[in-house]
Amino acid sequence: MKRRVPVPALACAAFSLLTACRATAPGKVESGVAQWTKLHITVKGKADRNPLSDSLQTQKDGNAAFGHYCIVCHGLDGQNTGVPFAASLSPPVPSLASKEVQSYTDGQLKWIIDNGIAPSGMPASHGILNDDEMWSIVVYLRHLPPAGSLGEPQVYSGEENENDKK
Repeated sequence: MKRRVPVPALACAAFSLLTACRATAPGKVESGVAQWTKLHITVKGKADRNPLSDSLQTQKDGNAAFGHYCIVCHGLDGQNTGVPFAASLSPPVPSLASKEVQSYTDGQLKWIIDNGIAPSGMPASHGILNDDEMWSIVVYLRHLPPAGSLGEPQVYSGEENENDKK
């Protein structure tokens, strides 16, 4: 006796196979729910205060730490300049100058850097960066340069940028 697979089940399986590997930008509802969930449930550290001063030296230290760990996904300017896959991930890599990212408290930003955000592509830096490096990155994120002003990461362009010459 032959078993027949119902046509709707076969159609769903075919649709799943054809679309499962395709990355699409999330819609407004999906983005809104994800942002609310991150701000109010997932991301901790809301009340944590940055022990480092918001000084030019701390900004420079944050820029250096950012340059060692974050530029491959966020670009030299924190706004995805020159990162070829940033917009095609699901969820897309956010511009760190965006209202959504800047609305986090310093403690939440440090928590995100330390712990990452699952299931996004944001990895945890715990054990890679120390607390002072993470806090200095938070200060740097509050003072990002204009989008595109620093060029693209050398890993993508193959060209030496101004920061590498120093």
